[in-house]
Amino acid sequence: MTSFLFCASPAALAQIPMPKSYVCYTTKDSIVVDGNLTESSWEKAPWTDWFVDIQGNQMPSPRYRTRAKMLWDTNYFYIGAEIQEPDVWATITERDAVIFHDDDYEVFIDPDGDTHQYYEFEMNALNTIWDLLLIKPYRDGGPPVNAWDIHGLKSAVQIDGTINHPGDKDKGWFVEIAFPWKVLKECAHKNAPPMEGDQWRVNFSRVEWRVKVDQGKYVKVSDVRTGRELPEDNWVWSPQGLIDMHYPEMWGFVQFSDEPVGTGQESFTVHPEENAKWALRKIYYRQKEFYRKSGHYSSSASELGLGNVKVGGYIWPPTIQCTSSLFEAVIKSVDGKERWHISDDGRTWKE
Repeated sequence: MTSFLFCASPAALAQIPMPKSYVCYTTKDSIVVDGNLTESSWEKAPWTDWFVDIQGNQMPSPRYRTRAKMLWDTNYFYIGAEIQEPDVWATITERDAVIFHDDDYEVFIDPDGDTHQYYEFEMNALNTIWDLLLIKPYRDGGPPVNAWDIHGLKSAVQIDGTINHPGDKDKGWFVEIAFPWKVLKECAHKNAPPMEGDQWRVNFSRVEWRVKVDQGKYVKVSDVRTGRELPEDNWVWSPQGLIDMHYPEMWGFVQFSDEPVGTGQESFTVHPEENAKWALRKIYYRQKEFYRKSGHYSSSASELGLGNVKVGGYIWPPTIQCTSSLFEAVIKSVDGKERWHISDDGRTWKE
């Protein structure tokens, strides 16, 4: 429950960073997934900001830089990344093993932004992959579906240096991934491939372990006091505000454009409904904290300390119905055309 404690206080909510955004353009090139990112479309695609610590800019900057770029066509959602690294190493070769025990690169995709039924993908510098489907976040009971596979996935790695070769200094590694829309649409509950202007929630994470050379091999550095491995670093595109990737409401927004990459520049559109969803998310956080302390949920936004929230275009406070173990909150638009819901398992939806 510590994650909910973090998010429940007014001070903590005020510290949560705004999600990043990215406009993803189409490619007219035939993309060869080889890890090189040399096609004309890749050259024209904008990079994301450099990754930051998972908790946000209040933490030290990452020791090594990471950035990503995206493209799409009618068949695939393409992701490329540059990972600066002086010591490229990897050990895991079995698919669907726990890849983050190595340094890795991770992709998270929630097509409809309801925080449920989302995809997680991880890969290491050997191009070993782990793909899984999350029915709901772990905080809400999961479960992960590890047997789920992305059929038709393409992935590749290019090493700028040498892998598993202590004694030299590498520049890093590049990844290139093609996610087929025919698989992503399974839990998208919306168009896949997307329509012009559609927005999906996406985030990228890099796990980085501190290593040293021992008897000619890379080994993880341990705390001299405890003998335990030092914790990994987690560097991300859109900061989470806490050390947990499984808060999909914190992920970035990717807006899909029909424009061919390099032919123009579109602005990202902020949709008012996201403010309504975030206001309901505050109800969810506070309800979880209220339940932890009292053993039941509250039907009053004021009792939750959220009686005076301002949500442009929507009526506040929301209607909250609850039992001792369940709740649902509903916020209505001023014009009566929209009703947004959130339930005790964290899912948001519109009617």
